[in-house]
Amino acid sequence: MSLVTLEAVLQPALKHGYAVAGLVTLGWEDMRAYVAAAEIEGSPVILQAGPGCREHTPLPILGKMFRHLAESASVPVVAHLDHGYTLEECQIAIDSGFSSVMFDGSRKPLQQNIDETAEIVALAHKAGVSCEGEIGFVGYDGGEQSAGTDANEAKRFAAETQVDAMAISVGNVHLQQESASELDESRIQAIESVTTVPLVIHGGSGVPSAQRTKLARNSAVCKFNIGTELRMAFGQALRDAVNKDSDVFDRVALLKQTHDPLVAATQQVLKAMARGSA
Repeated sequence: MSLVTLEAVLQPALKHGYAVAGLVTLGWEDMRAYVAAAEIEGSPVILQAGPGCREHTPLPILGKMFRHLAESASVPVVAHLDHGYTLEECQIAIDSGFSSVMFDGSRKPLQQNIDETAEIVALAHKAGVSCEGEIGFVGYDGGEQSAGTDANEAKRFAAETQVDAMAISVGNVHLQQESASELDESRIQAIESVTTVPLVIHGGSGVPSAQRTKLARNSAVCKFNIGTELRMAFGQALRDAVNKDSDVFDRVALLKQTHDPLVAATQQVLKAMARGSA
């Protein structure tokens, strides 16, 4: 396969009742493992460069890494900017070869969020790139509190911005280390009753796997962002490698030992969202 847009993977998911994982990357080791797991499962995958990743590695480098993996993969791969906060940042991602950008104006007043998101949607579409927006603020575990998405505002936002995917706040929270956030399914139903755009859940690590499966199969939720859950799996694998042999100091030798455990953890994430999973 090759690099594809977010729209190209989410529209089939919406039609056929499954979801695609937006996997938050921090470096080569995790993005490579994510693609390997997707190939085993025969699943499309969205590689996401969030603020933490971009702080460590410049967008032009990340674009090349994502595209390299996509070009040799047997499944569709999306190169996605996660939580872009400015037009300039989104433009750099587009210029760096990303096939999808997410503009996060969720902290801003509704009209400003609509206007700025619409501008970036137009910019992205002109370049053949997808754009995800966010309406309603998704908070952080132990940090900023969420502000739930209003269905009528979501209807306006989707119609006036023409986003390819819409992130919503329905009880989900970023950075949760336990699956303890049951999403508000009635709010999701209210939103999907007045919109036709694929819906996105940020903070998917906090959502129980069974509810991810249920929503993937029976709602317009077509994308779950997963970060903390897989960072924990990577961290545990690295800790085990370091503790196993105190004489091993080469970081490549240590990092190689994270691959198989991270692939296995990613496979479980993908299975829960796949079409027809139980």
